[in-house]
Amino acid sequence: MIKLFVSVAFATALMGSVAFAQTSTTSTTVATHPNGVTETTTTTTESFGTVTEFTPGDSLILKTEATEPMHYTFSKNVEYVNAHGKVIEASKIRKDSKVRVHFVKQGNDLVVDKVILTPDKH
Repeated sequence: MIKLFVSVAFATALMGSVAFAQTSTTSTTVATHPNGVTETTTTTTESFGTVTEFTPGDSLILKTEATEPMHYTFSKNVEYVNAHGKVIEASKIRKDSKVRVHFVKQGNDLVVDKVILTPDKH
């Protein structure tokens, strides 16, 4: 169990290095114990940035604190919301919009399931 915790902590730290503008990370772990109890682990992260390119339902490129813009792809069910959590149309997201993206790392891809339009003043 300790090895499992250490590997999750290491993976979370590694994920943080990919998402330079990281604001939060949530981790869970999948393990089946000898007593049959199964635990599930997922790691999700949120980043802030300015939209430089956006193709609704496909991909998003954000200018963040990273030296290179971050490229994200979208999951099948992306949710677009405003700062108050109200669902909005994808068309409200434009180049130069300030957004927060909620994503998971799948292989080499950063896959977004939620885009939150934030106020210009951040």
